[in-house]
Amino acid sequence: MSKFLNELEAKELLSAYGIPMASSQLAKTKEEAGKMAKETGFPVVMKVLSADIQHKTDAGCVFIGVKTQEEAESVFETILEHAHTYNPKAVIDGVLIQEMAPAGLEVIVGMKKDPQFGPVILVGSGGIFVEVFQDVSMRLVPLTPQDAKEMLQETKLYQMIQGARGAVYDEVVLVDILLKVSELLRQRPDIEELDINPLFLYEKGKGAKGVDALIRLGDKTK
Repeated sequence: MSKFLNELEAKELLSAYGIPMASSQLAKTKEEAGKMAKETGFPVVMKVLSADIQHKTDAGCVFIGVKTQEEAESVFETILEHAHTYNPKAVIDGVLIQEMAPAGLEVIVGMKKDPQFGPVILVGSGGIFVEVFQDVSMRLVPLTPQDAKEMLQETKLYQMIQGARGAVYDEVVLVDILLKVSELLRQRPDIEELDINPLFLYEKGKGAKGVDALIRLGDKTK
């Protein structure tokens, strides 16, 4: 039987493998939310933390650009109200207080498990229109550095990375992230599904940062 990790658990697992993720803290009360938001530094992103609510935006449970301690406390209560309305049976772990990472080139890095071939890694253009553009390339696990580079070259995203709009983005960092995801999947055969979307890729030398993550686990014996 499969189960979703909550977003904080997913980010902690990815971070443990050296995949750069936006810093996050879990608030269980509105007072904690206000304090943590201040500690993180305004503005912040706030979103519900629940393995039972994967589509947080659809649930009205994501707030971007929260600017004050008082606003953070109010948003905390609003998020819980929206979450309970969206899914009354959801187990709510709290509210995630996340740094508001600077926008970059939006990338998706993910994995689906093929019934015949096993884990398949994908990379391509990310963001909210990922299903519209369908600009992705795929390979079986494990990846070699050459595999990772060829995957990128097969996407329209690669033109952007190479400077189609003037800025040249950090291809080396993205290749490294793909290899780290491959190693994670090799060591964790119980992972059935994985999505980092969006992963913000920054200009050359400035790295990358994942701002949202989804991981679904299956049976470890499979």
